[in-house]
Amino acid sequence: MTYKELQLVFEKELKGIYSSQEIKNLYYFTLNGILQVSKITILTHSDNQIDENNSQPILNILKGLKKKIPLQYLLGKVEFYGLEFDVNPSVLIPRPETEELVQWVINDNKGKKVRILDACTGSGCIALAIKKHLPKSRVTAIDISEGALETAAHNAAKLGLEVEIMEQDALNLEDGLKADDFDIIVSNPPYIKNAEKKQVQDNVLEYEPHLALFVPDKDPLKFYEAIARFAKNGKAATLYFEIHEDRSDDLKGLLKEMSFKNIEVRKDMNGKDRMLKCTYIC
Repeated sequence: MTYKELQLVFEKELKGIYSSQEIKNLYYFTLNGILQVSKITILTHSDNQIDENNSQPILNILKGLKKKIPLQYLLGKVEFYGLEFDVNPSVLIPRPETEELVQWVINDNKGKKVRILDACTGSGCIALAIKKHLPKSRVTAIDISEGALETAAHNAAKLGLEVEIMEQDALNLEDGLKADDFDIIVSNPPYIKNAEKKQVQDNVLEYEPHLALFVPDKDPLKFYEAIARFAKNGKAATLYFEIHEDRSDDLKGLLKEMSFKNIEVRKDMNGKDRMLKCTYIC
């Protein structure tokens, strides 16, 4: 089977499930993931043959895509901030907008020896990307999910990065941690209301961990409040959050009530309010 013939198979099998552009992207990303070939190579060498050892894994991925299983889970890996992370259904798939949050932390702290806590670490992508680019920093990553902790530890070993990974509930950080041990807390916590599930794409709703996605309708800021409350136990801290695009004003109001200062909201690449930074000084 040639590259071109495989593309026709993708188009036929996935028609009606994904858009035409999505099918093309899935085709390119699948070949890149299995064959390590670029989109340019695929386009300019469309008559290249795919050997039997690679064609079956590709067709297996195609079967998974028909069930709307995310491609990243089917490949078992994803690139985030220039690093390759292993992923599985116990962790969220890292998103490009989260890279922007990581970039903010790195830009603010280049060359500094800072102590950083990543709450709700999942795959460890935030903690490990920060450690890679702020090598003087001491980074601790916590999560309540055993599967997430195993994945984060695996990624740390794979990347050769030294990050402390520990089981801890982000809603009760003070039970096992001391706020004065950290200068910075960064988090991409659950923030989607249960009532908003109908707005979530099927492949996310059916396959990504609900523990890392959803919060009660009546208390959507519970993780932010808990992390901010913990930070106030120390003398000073800077918080960086990924946030829900529709709740930046609510979160700003909460943090003001809790005496946080210098509250700044930034938009992501799509022009949506998705990141917030604030500080607390005792």
